[in-house]
Amino acid sequence: MPAAPVPPAPSFLIAPLPHIGAWTHYFLNAEIPILASTAQALEELRAKEDDVDANKLTAVIQVDPLMTLKLLARIASLRRLGSATETESITTSLVLMGISPFFRHFGPQRTVEDWLANQPEAMQGLQNLLIRAERAGQFALGFAVHRADTDATIIHQAAFLNDFAEILLWLHAPTLMVKIQQAQAADSTLRSSVIQREVLGVEISDLRQALMNLWHLPELLIHISDERHAERSNVQCVVLAVRLARHSANGWENAALPDDYEAIAKLLNASPRVIPAFLHKIDHPILEAAMLG
Repeated sequence: MPAAPVPPAPSFLIAPLPHIGAWTHYFLNAEIPILASTAQALEELRAKEDDVDANKLTAVIQVDPLMTLKLLARIASLRRLGSATETESITTSLVLMGISPFFRHFGPQRTVEDWLANQPEAMQGLQNLLIRAERAGQFALGFAVHRADTDATIIHQAAFLNDFAEILLWLHAPTLMVKIQQAQAADSTLRSSVIQREVLGVEISDLRQALMNLWHLPELLIHISDERHAERSNVQCVVLAVRLARHSANGWENAALPDDYEAIAKLLNASPRVIPAFLHKIDHPILEAAMLG
């Protein structure tokens, strides 16, 4: 059997695009690699496709925000406009699509590790972001379960995917993202929105929202990930989880954490005194065990 062709090296953006419309157009057809552990697991399942069901595929996909994003975008493109059928979770998306059509559409995937093989700073930046996204998802799920929220799965997913636009930028504009990271490391008072506009020409939060609409991702997912709907409890679960994951990324000594504890206590109708122990209990990211090599 002839060897599989070697895919071309990725072509990275080294200068900002002129406006948000140009950014969204770029990402409309941009290739999205996935984690190597996910790619390997998918190929193992492909080899025994007849024995695979939606739950087995979900277990592989749900730990990878990139593969999750690719699946949700694909499913959204298959839905008829105005369809009353919601396909917001990974499992329901797979049931709608079907196992064989999934494997036909998603052939062997390029991996993040190969994609950024010559970009070690970007690889490290992306790894840190993926761990933060995983922790945000765990926090959001813990909040939702505590509240007995019927949307717990989609709340977890929204927090997990909240940083997907930043993840895509690390993959496609690594030198620009390293520049942002270095500027923030040099000046801790520098606002993210300011340096993002300076280096990228857009704010990442605006790009995220535009891409979610462009890819016709589920409406509830878009609303949950939009801080402008912050009065809703399911949005608060996501916003507070993302904020907590960011503030505790380098440990639990951040001066902003007491305010986070107060807000989380209010959301959960609990005493702020018990919140730190609760958070440590649900803080168990699983990506670290199968992280980028």
